[in-house]
Amino acid sequence: MPSPFPGMDPYLEDPARWPDVHQRLITYISDALQPQIRPRYHARMGERVYIMHPPRTMYPDVVLTRQPVRDAAVVDVAVDVAVPQFAMAEETTDTPVYLTFAPVERREPFVEIIHTAGDEVVTIIEILSPANKRPGKGERLYRQKQEKILDSPAHLVEIDLLAEGLRTVAIPEEGWDSVPPFRYLVSINRAPERYRFEIYPIPLPRRLPRVRIPLQQPTPDVRLDLQAVFAQCYDNGGYADFVDYGQPPPTTLLPQEAAWVNGLLMGKGLRNGSA
Repeated sequence: MPSPFPGMDPYLEDPARWPDVHQRLITYISDALQPQIRPRYHARMGERVYIMHPPRTMYPDVVLTRQPVRDAAVVDVAVDVAVPQFAMAEETTDTPVYLTFAPVERREPFVEIIHTAGDEVVTIIEILSPANKRPGKGERLYRQKQEKILDSPAHLVEIDLLAEGLRTVAIPEEGWDSVPPFRYLVSINRAPERYRFEIYPIPLPRRLPRVRIPLQQPTPDVRLDLQAVFAQCYDNGGYADFVDYGQPPPTTLLPQEAAWVNGLLMGKGLRNGSA
């Protein structure tokens, strides 16, 4: 069953579901490009690994253990049944409750297009994650890698399918005012033209674009149909089995977006009224 949305499905912006969506998108993008670029080039999947130190509430796999510690002196106190309950509570407020957060390993996959002769990296394709768009270690590491790519001979393709969070795409701050309204965004920066960005601004009701992926000159660009990749991701991920379209999506919608979503889902019989 396909997604009811013509483009990106905002229900899949849920941080709890995003790691699975992200992994599938990277896999299917690589699969879509491979037959177009072989044998001169190859698409391979890389992975960025780092350790996050909680508390981080964005992800469900942060391990939280609750360990109540009882003071022996308090345990030995005899309780007088005549003492009000709140008096006993006052006696035990000096005993702490310990919360232990385990460090969490984060893995962020990406696609590299390499030249078969010499293993040179020609193009890097990044799909942004919630950690890249929230102040913290994930954002810092992403920006560090971004800077290294922009200082290299490789092209940079950034795909942002998450509406919330910081603007982490490599567009200079002064350029954002010139970008048409969007919810999602694809940015392509070609080496050595670092001053020039190809931008695909994507409103919620629109189909995801067919973008041009640059290779090494004089090889012509190849086309990546993001909507076809997303459809494969949605279908193979079985998201229709557990996404509840009767409820509001787990992300912020503008008023006009919310009205459009409500009308779309009601028209498809997935919602009985406004949510």
